[in-house]
Amino acid sequence: MDNQSNERNRFRNDLHSGMNVTRHARVFVPETAEAVADVLQEARRAGKNVAVAGAQNAMGGQQFLGDGWLMDTRRLNGVLDFDREQGLLQVAAGTRWPQVQRFLSARFDAEGFGWSIRQKQTGADDFSLGGSLASNIHGRGLDSAPLVADIENFNLVMADGFTLLVDRQREPDLFSLAVGGYGMFGVVSDLTLRLRPRTTLKRNVQMLRRHELSASFAQARAQGAEFGDFQFAIDPASKDFLNLGVFASYQPTRALTPRAASAQASSQSSLSAEQWRELLWLAHCNKSEAFRRYSEFYLNSDGQHYTSDEHQFGVYLEGYHQEIDERLGYKGSDTICELYVPLDDLDAFLGELAETCRQRAIDVVYGTVRVIRRDAETVLAWARQDWACVVLNLHVRHDDQGFRQLQLDMQQLYDLALTRGGSFYLTYGLHARADQLRQAYPDIDHWIRAKQLFDPHAVLQSNWYRRLCSKLGHSIEAESVSRMHYG
Repeated sequence: MDNQSNERNRFRNDLHSGMNVTRHARVFVPETAEAVADVLQEARRAGKNVAVAGAQNAMGGQQFLGDGWLMDTRRLNGVLDFDREQGLLQVAAGTRWPQVQRFLSARFDAEGFGWSIRQKQTGADDFSLGGSLASNIHGRGLDSAPLVADIENFNLVMADGFTLLVDRQREPDLFSLAVGGYGMFGVVSDLTLRLRPRTTLKRNVQMLRRHELSASFAQARAQGAEFGDFQFAIDPASKDFLNLGVFASYQPTRALTPRAASAQASSQSSLSAEQWRELLWLAHCNKSEAFRRYSEFYLNSDGQHYTSDEHQFGVYLEGYHQEIDERLGYKGSDTICELYVPLDDLDAFLGELAETCRQRAIDVVYGTVRVIRRDAETVLAWARQDWACVVLNLHVRHDDQGFRQLQLDMQQLYDLALTRGGSFYLTYGLHARADQLRQAYPDIDHWIRAKQLFDPHAVLQSNWYRRLCSKLGHSIEAESVSRMHYG
């Protein structure tokens, strides 16, 4: 279980931005909840601290801890229980979305009907379910709250090694603190997902400008579409920058059974891995051509059929940026910024965002707009109300100037959203100032005090948590423990 002898294994980094390389003193890979408890109890006795990693996709250091212990949950995987009557699926926390999909698809009926996931992250698939809960993710549903709405319950191994079954009735406080709590209130050993009936969807595609967007999202919802997004032009030299885009919505239909839709999807218009690789390169060196090709592909897919689960899965080219680095002649990566504003403000906000990106030479390599319903359940709620979600993939040069510029750029973008009463997502970094954190997350100080109450010795920590406490002026441990240590 302890891989401490493998020096190379102690070094970990996030898989996308590659900006969080961290060396750990020891690495544990538990296979059971009991083994998780053993690690936490050993850490507490030894005065050590533990970070918890899933698939290592978060970009803010939430899953790493410099010179601390790392608990890698990859072997906590598999389906534990399936309630066919209620549509509930219990899975170990290290389970990835493709594993869930394979399990459910093996149980569809002859026409492809059955239970399916409600939502997942898009753009990649290899995310752990425990990490998805910890960051309270979302997909591209038009009428969906974040993942918290899809969680029935979960087993949480607390910092003292004691395990609690957490749901809205038994442990309402812990439920609201741990979902979206980045692993700071305990280690999720397993969770139960709420599923949905699998259906067939028809994709409707059109080109829109940003002034049409709010009404188009509202219209798509009113017409019963279940998913949708707007992917916009990324060339700052063009008048179309953050203005013209491809709007796709997914409408339920009975024209095909899910089995027929799935079979048809294999012969429909889709991008090969090589085409994706070329698009990614063009997004860095010829942005107008990248958007032209991508929008042409999407327009050609108008009217195609998909199933409600399969359309949420896609292609991610692991390590794609290494080839881009070689062609550019320097090391870099693409990181993500996610901003939230009221839907009625979207047109004006995108205009301001475009101008700011031009002025600051922010290198946008991809961008999309989605919508989210309010999360009224979690303490660190990023969706405090119904909002539009603007997602930017930003190219960052890996040198001191590039990293400094990224922090300043992010703070500027956060201010644009906050000025309109909006917010930003914490999972992609901790670039915000203290005032921005408190404005976007009004209960963040309460969240830290609650963390200190449930884990007074701060057995569970991360690079992200340490920086957060430093920015907000909190001690990492509870004040009573700090006084015992230092005075």
